[in-house]
Amino acid sequence: MFAAPDAAEDVMRMRRAFAAAARDFQVTPSGREVWGWQGRTLGRRADTSWLRLVSAPSEKASGRLWEGTALADTAVPRSVPRPRLRNLMDWTRDAYAYRAELTELITTPAVVAGSPVLDRDPRLPDAWWRDLRAALRTLATVPTGREAVRQSWIDRNFRAFLGIDPPRISERTTGHADLHWANLTTPTMIIFDWEGWGGMPVGYDPGLLHAYSLTVPTVAARVRHEFADILGTPAGRAGELVALGQLLQACSRGVHPHLAPLVARRAEHLTGIPVPTT
Repeated sequence: MFAAPDAAEDVMRMRRAFAAAARDFQVTPSGREVWGWQGRTLGRRADTSWLRLVSAPSEKASGRLWEGTALADTAVPRSVPRPRLRNLMDWTRDAYAYRAELTELITTPAVVAGSPVLDRDPRLPDAWWRDLRAALRTLATVPTGREAVRQSWIDRNFRAFLGIDPPRISERTTGHADLHWANLTTPTMIIFDWEGWGGMPVGYDPGLLHAYSLTVPTVAARVRHEFADILGTPAGRAGELVALGQLLQACSRGVHPHLAPLVARRAEHLTGIPVPTT
């Protein structure tokens, strides 16, 4: 979903580490490389598995994003459809830490390949929406001390990106935290990418999915309908505003710039206040 790192030495470093992990797991990589944000991760098919490499400077190799996939595999009930973790390996070399995750290979295609933003109406059946709602309801019951969205981010950024005073979030739940169309499959509903899951405001997950659907109004309307019991509450609207604020921050950094005016319009619809221009 992202480009390879700009620095050739980082590309080569990640490829060498990826090859080392494949040798240790005794799998053969094939197919295209899938890079993560700023070259932090590299994934690729490996026989009947998916091999994903995470890297960080050794002093920063910890915390929510580093351990999320492994913790989800043990903490989240199996009824939530997702790839299963098959093997895990950690090592450090030349001041960088690496984590290699070998997971079940899912061949069911993503709703949108390569982008979180919806580009068409996928005409998802009612059963797909029921499965998504059921998965999120089950996930909401998982106890965790992980924080996917912090009150401190809300306090720092709401006025800058939404033009309103930051609310104090009192109703929280456990969620996925990166619920978008490249992380959901069809026709079978499976959820990818569990590194960031954790505690968040009620309404954040459906609010984020709705924001990534604004390019296709019929699907955005379906999201609002399916999650009306959440998004239609004061707590749900607050959680949706957090998702919109984080997306506006990402847009200000050059990510999905075509989405920015749609997100800003949705935020203004919820608050009645024009979104600050950046």
